[in-house]
Amino acid sequence: MKPRRISKAINIGGVTVGGIAPIVVQSMAKTDTRDVMSSINQIKELEDCGCELVRVAVPDREAAEALPAIKKGISIPLIADIHFDHRLALAAISAGVDGLRLNPGNISQPDKVAAVVSAARERGIPIRIGVNAGSLPKTAGPGLTTAQRMVAAAMDHIILLENLGFDLIKVSLKAFDVPTTIEAYRDIAEKIPYPLHIGITEAGPPRSGIIRSVAGISPLLYMGIGDTIRVSLSAHPREEVIAAYEILKSLDLRQHGPVLVSCPSCGRTEVDIISLAAEVEKRLIRLKSR
Repeated sequence: MKPRRISKAINIGGVTVGGIAPIVVQSMAKTDTRDVMSSINQIKELEDCGCELVRVAVPDREAAEALPAIKKGISIPLIADIHFDHRLALAAISAGVDGLRLNPGNISQPDKVAAVVSAARERGIPIRIGVNAGSLPKTAGPGLTTAQRMVAAAMDHIILLENLGFDLIKVSLKAFDVPTTIEAYRDIAEKIPYPLHIGITEAGPPRSGIIRSVAGISPLLYMGIGDTIRVSLSAHPREEVIAAYEILKSLDLRQHGPVLVSCPSCGRTEVDIISLAAEVEKRLIRLKSR
């Protein structure tokens, strides 16, 4: 395994991302953000699994207005996921969130980005430049490969933020396609000093989604790339957190709970290994150790 790439450390609500800090596990609430109690309850479930950062969607003003109450009811840093309307980012900052995720594919106008950066700088709130292969800016390098276009979109936005005197930056370049994702992260890791959030977007339901996520995330971590991870599944987000820790444990990058070693079973076994392993795994899932 290659030594981990040392990036600029940033602070998100008391959690250090980058530098020599442990690789951070995060997830995203799948409730309607406007439903405060459902959002709080689901985030508390994630806290119990060891989630360290949580993101919520902010699709409208009502969702933004729910953020203070949600933040008050949870114990981990809260990140607002913003698309299309920069005014929602400003509202989220005013609501006291710990971080923002902006998509350059739908918020790229310099004056609007400048307004968000100014407010974020005033409160020391980091911004993740979250590039998604499915929503790239039309100006992002026509004629290039998808991975190259992703990197170009990220670099354009990074330069914009840097020119505004802002460096509390985290970057992600996610695609459903594993080779594209790996290519994009390998490329940008050599170009910037900022921490990288890694993952495979829209990976799918648990069985196939975990396999696809492992195929994309593990090689990057083995190459020393990645400061925070999310396993994106069409499932309850606790499954994302559990899978993320299993990836980190398998590479000896984090220890979180016991490691269960079990025989795959065959005709030589005299007990029901499969049922026994499932029951032990169920009981161990809440045990934590770092």
